[in-house]
Amino acid sequence: MAEFTPSFDEMIQKEGGYKLTNITDDTGGRTYAGISQRYHPNWVGWSLVEADPDNAQLPSLVSDFYKKEFWNKVRGDDIQSQKVASCIFDFAVNAGIPTASRLAQKVIGADADGIIGSKTLQKLNTFDDALFIAEYTLQKIARYAQICNKNSEQKKFLLGWINRALEGVDGISVR
Repeated sequence: MAEFTPSFDEMIQKEGGYKLTNITDDTGGRTYAGISQRYHPNWVGWSLVEADPDNAQLPSLVSDFYKKEFWNKVRGDDIQSQKVASCIFDFAVNAGIPTASRLAQKVIGADADGIIGSKTLQKLNTFDDALFIAEYTLQKIARYAQICNKNSEQKKFLLGWINRALEGVDGISVR
């Protein structure tokens, strides 16, 4: 079964590490270690970030947040392949749990309800890993294109999103 820590370590690097950012036109707004204050205003770490963004307690709070809010909700512990679990987890962080789950379900031919349940897990755990990663990557890129087609202000993020999607495919990226 997949383990949280390696998936988390990969994801936190993609999120830029333990930094406080506020990128213009980023729909997530102000973030710390990729945690959006807009979408997660009640995260317990915000008070520490405000007082001291280098507080030694923050990495643990960040890890706990991602495990509870993303990894557990995509049932990462129940996915057999580490690569598949990491890929779904990372996209859930980037695009939301329902979107990540629906795209995974679409790839494996499961009912795309946006919730990874026992039927989805059964299909996911018997699907070829390499084929899943390839098809899921294409689905992610299509999703990013859809976002940019709906809102041209988001086009400045497209190359970064594509790079993030491709990093799960044997280290390939577009520069």
